[in-house]
Parts: sequence; C-alpha cells; structure tokens
Amino acid sequence: MRGSDLAEPAAGPAAGLRTEFPFVLPRGLVDDRGTVHRQGVLRLATARDEINPQGDPRVRQNPAYLSVLLLARTVTRIGAVQPVDTTVIERLFASDLAFLQDLYRRVNQQGRTGAEVTCPHCGDEFAVDLAGALPAGA
Repeated sequence: MRGSDLAEPAAGPAAGLRTEFPFVLPRGLVDDRGTVHRQGVLRLATARDEINPQGDPRVRQNPAYLSVLLLARTVTRIGAVQPVDTTVIERLFASDLAFLQDLYRRVNQQGRTGAEVTCPHCGDEFAVDLAGALPAGA
C-alpha cells in the first residue's frame, strides 16, 4: 500500500465504518459560567493516539495520566466545549472520567457501545447503549 492510498477517502462498505460515538455524561462538565455540559462525542482512536502519549513526561511520572491524554485526543466535544484538551478532562467529575474511560475501552477494544443485559425481575434479555446517547430526534 502506498502512502498516498491512505489519504484517499473511503468508498464502498468501508465508508460505513462508525468512527464517532455520541455519549451523555452521568454528571456533566461544569464550565466557568456554571453551565452543565453532558452530551459529547468520542472518536475512534488511531495508533498515533495510543503511541504518542507514551513518551509524555506526565505519563512517565504518573502512568494513570495516560487515560487523561487519550481522552483529550479522542473526545472531540463536550456540549459547547471545543476543543477538548487535558485541562477539560482534568475538570471532569471522577464518575464522568470513569464513564469515559469505560466508553473508550469499549469503543476501541470491542468496537461497540452496546451490551446485552438481562432484566433482574422478568429475566428478559435486551440490548442497551452504554454510551447513554439520546435516541434520534430527542
């Protein structure tokens, strides 16, 4: 494969590859004006997204910081907040950070945000979207 082949837009079935995943944060990001932002978008990570942060001194000093860098690279927006950088990710509530870490793992390792669950009362099985995305038109 030539390098120029990578720059050409996808056509056919590959064009249907899902690369962005909307989500709704459990608590939400509170901006300087007190506005709560809950809806956002996480994009599929690239190899570069996962490799580049490995050399960051903050990761060498504290390996847990890797998830902050990965999310800052792949969360494209939270509400009206764009761009999302490490400062934005650091301001998230712990429950929202955990939510995004789990979403990142599901999207990039499993390729989906859905899960099969069983109702504890009736035993019926059904699928849920763990990203918390709102239904179309909502």
